[in-house]
Amino acid sequence: MAKVPSSVLAAGGLVGGYGVARWTRKRQLGGVVLAAAGAAAAQQWRERAGGKAAGALTVAYVAAFAGSHPLAKKIGAWPAVFGAAGAVALASWAVADRRG
Repeated sequence: MAKVPSSVLAAGGLVGGYGVARWTRKRQLGGVVLAAAGAAAAQQWRERAGGKAAGALTVAYVAAFAGSHPLAKKIGAWPAVFGAAGAVALASWAVADRRG
């Protein structure tokens, strides 16, 4: 069975986490989605690109999540989430997925 690319996992975690939190009105459930997808992506980052790259991409994932909050006040929630997800997906692809 083929693995889902880490770039898709990371972007899906950000978008899915926000979607679950918004639609269920339970932020904790969104956090579970965000954390689970981030952990799965981090495992692939480590396997494909090594520990330092995985650490840097994990920092980027968390920074994208945190940065989407103030950005949402300026451009709206969904555009901010999609922008953050796209940035993390691009970084993930460039560092880990394009090699595989």
